[in-house]
Amino acid sequence: MSEYIIEAIKTGIIETLQMTFFASIFAYIAGLPIGILLYATDKGRILSNKPVNFVVGLIVNICRSLPFLILLVLLIPFTRFVTGSSIGTTASIVPLTIGAIPIVARMVESSLNEVSPGIIEAAASMGASPIYIIIHFILPEATPSLLFGGAINIATVLGYSAMAGVIGGGGLGAIALQYGYYRYQKDVLWTTVTLLVIMVMVIQEGGNLISKKTRK
Repeated sequence: MSEYIIEAIKTGIIETLQMTFFASIFAYIAGLPIGILLYATDKGRILSNKPVNFVVGLIVNICRSLPFLILLVLLIPFTRFVTGSSIGTTASIVPLTIGAIPIVARMVESSLNEVSPGIIEAAASMGASPIYIIIHFILPEATPSLLFGGAINIATVLGYSAMAGVIGGGGLGAIALQYGYYRYQKDVLWTTVTLLVIMVMVIQEGGNLISKKTRK
């Protein structure tokens, strides 16, 4: 590979990490409260509310069911409105964030469902409010599972970032497409794929280790 390609790959790694980091942060800012809402309003929970749970759950399920490539295309006007452009690393963060929010919400809901009902009952018997129970009992108890789910979500966003190259997004996905696919440079294609796989594995293993230490 030429020095130009090597530099492009280095830049692609940085762009991929930037997209993954910021999209994951924004997705959790929006997805965590939605996941808590889905959990708390479910049947038999501390803020049980069937209409709210149904509507929010329906929206989340619809968003989750959309293939990410289709979502990328559908969000081009919105992305252009938010960032002033529909291509590039910064623009790719918008669809990555929106695509990850429903995944984060369901993952958070699943993690909170693992909390023992006995802990909630004990907190309620002491007169704690629902919000207090969520913040001081449920979330701390679910932290290991939330961290494990967080690693999975970040790895998912990383995988999505590779697809952003289809609509002109930056990162390793764009390099794989431009050089590996369009120009038939198989060494570039396999290099970018290998780097993406390694990055996903590192994130997942890191999340597993942190989760296990938190459980202990």
